[in-house]
Amino acid sequence: MEQSKQVIGIKEYVAIILLMISTKLTDDTPTILFEYINNAGWMAPIINGIIAILPIYLLIKVVTNYQDKNLAEVSDHLFGKVFSFIILLPTLGIAFVAITIDTAIYTDIIGTMYFTKTPTIIIYGILMLVCAYGATRGFEQIGSVAWTVFPYLQFSLFFSLILTIGQGNTAFLFPIMGDGTWEVLKESSLRLSIYADFLYLFLFFPYIKSAKVFKKGTWLALLFITINISVSMICYVVLFDYKTIMQLNYPYHEVIRTISLGFMVNMEAFFLPFWLIASFVRFSIYLYINAILFGHLFKIKHFEYLIPSLATLIVIIGMIPESPTFTIFNIRDKLFLIATPLFFFLPCLMWLVAKLKGEFKNASNIRQK
Repeated sequence: MEQSKQVIGIKEYVAIILLMISTKLTDDTPTILFEYINNAGWMAPIINGIIAILPIYLLIKVVTNYQDKNLAEVSDHLFGKVFSFIILLPTLGIAFVAITIDTAIYTDIIGTMYFTKTPTIIIYGILMLVCAYGATRGFEQIGSVAWTVFPYLQFSLFFSLILTIGQGNTAFLFPIMGDGTWEVLKESSLRLSIYADFLYLFLFFPYIKSAKVFKKGTWLALLFITINISVSMICYVVLFDYKTIMQLNYPYHEVIRTISLGFMVNMEAFFLPFWLIASFVRFSIYLYINAILFGHLFKIKHFEYLIPSLATLIVIIGMIPESPTFTIFNIRDKLFLIATPLFFFLPCLMWLVAKLKGEFKNASNIRQK
């Protein structure tokens, strides 16, 4: 696999993670959570963030033992090439389905809420063209762009949330535990895969400045993401109540169309450009992840050349659903359920095999020498 000669620091790394995962609060992920947990849906990111500590910790323990290997290469080392291929192939499949579903959702958001007269194929094509161009620029360039735009994106998010709280009703948050503690815990844990992007981020370990930077950046990002998504979902409930949110496909975009600041209306014109930039960065990273995995599995050294073909295939498949707003909603919910065991148990399996093979002791002895 062709590796980048340059590396990125903690600022770029954290910005990439936040743009990858925090943007889920702007699509139908909150609606899915509220669908099953009612007004306590905002607690799901917190519960999942706590549960995610275990698989992330185990992955860090395993992958950081090999300074020059990414997740796929560590898998080959631990399981052997044949068994590793069996594990990584569905991992690639989930990653490809995820980007296809998510890009179709974002195309639907743009088409149904902002550019209603523009043909879907044009919107989808432009979206993937920009993302493919960003992905072909390389991981370092994506990281640089992510850090450059991140402060503006974070400011625009919190500005919209402040306006939301001022125009909402905090009584909608009660009862805090919704239908009960057990129900909230169960439904939240079943959708742990809203944080599954952390698994794929270990493909970028060799691209990060040092193991220390990687560890610190990963934990900081998990904390910030949990806060971002939970606070945003609280604001959705305060403004709309959970029953209304369950009828809305994209609550964030309804929020920015609802809020106002004095004489300033149509606030979505202010927030839309920031959201689009975040979406471009997110899907550029997703394309890069798919290219890395595909290149590793099928022995393609210059995997960057796969990106345009992958982007074209994604557009073709993503255009198939006739009613993406409803069809993809159900498919995405099932994908969360399918991906959750992979995100939780694969790190556990890797750690167990590494422990049984004495990999941690070997690494310790090498460092001492």
